[in-house]
Amino acid sequence: MNTSKVWYVTGASQGLGLTLVKKLLEHGYRVAATSRNVQKLKEAVGVIDSERFLPLVVDLNNLDCIDESVQQTLAAFGRIDVVVNNAGYGMTGTVEELEEKEIRTIFDVNVFAAINVVKKILPQLRKQRSGYIINIGSVAGFVGAPGWAVYSATKAALAAFTEVLALDLKEFGINTTVVEPSGFRTGFLTTDSLAYKASKLDGYEAVKETAKRYLEGNGIQPGDPDKASEILIELAESDQPPLHLYLGRDAYNRAAKKLNAMTTSLEEWKTVSIAADFQTVKD
Repeated sequence: MNTSKVWYVTGASQGLGLTLVKKLLEHGYRVAATSRNVQKLKEAVGVIDSERFLPLVVDLNNLDCIDESVQQTLAAFGRIDVVVNNAGYGMTGTVEELEEKEIRTIFDVNVFAAINVVKKILPQLRKQRSGYIINIGSVAGFVGAPGWAVYSATKAALAAFTEVLALDLKEFGINTTVVEPSGFRTGFLTTDSLAYKASKLDGYEAVKETAKRYLEGNGIQPGDPDKASEILIELAESDQPPLHLYLGRDAYNRAAKKLNAMTTSLEEWKTVSIAADFQTVKD
């Protein structure tokens, strides 16, 4: 592995981001890691090594703050090779019961923060004509579950952003991947990482049952964050990493099932789809 690479990881004080930062430092990489609480980040990582670890307090919705963190990283390490947009949280509840402010806030954190980070780091990656951007999405962005409509919308947006970014950046030798995990034991379903609003409305039985099942499953999810972190490190060493990577058996199965259903539906409605075009005159 090329341990001279410099990683920039957001949302690093807990969950997958924290596990990844620890793994990277164990492997000898240099890491700039962001958090809203830098003291919490330092204590969680438990490493005091200014030559390889740069903890940064960053407001990811403030472009100037992000730019300052990028400049600090370059001053400390001289380059940035891998960017991991990991910061984010979950939200479950019915759309009609979620407040507009709550919806806007999760889009700010899950979508616009990632866009802002990419916006500020891209000039350096283009200058290097190399780099790798990993956006942490979710299988919910492709195959949602009842009650997770708004969260799924944020992750679907992040996936679409990553797809088009790959087209834009191909000529610069910059790769992108959206990683879409299913359930991992990262504390995602705890109060720090999940905005949960129990429905008080009649009906919505599927929403209520799904919320109950997910919350009861906290701490026993099948996904291993240590293995996920090792996979992310391996991706960064690949010359041709995948654009989409579903992590976890459940993620793979859900994505495969939906792809099959979509293909079937696409062909079933093919005649209607192409009938919307202007009729071409045949010679």
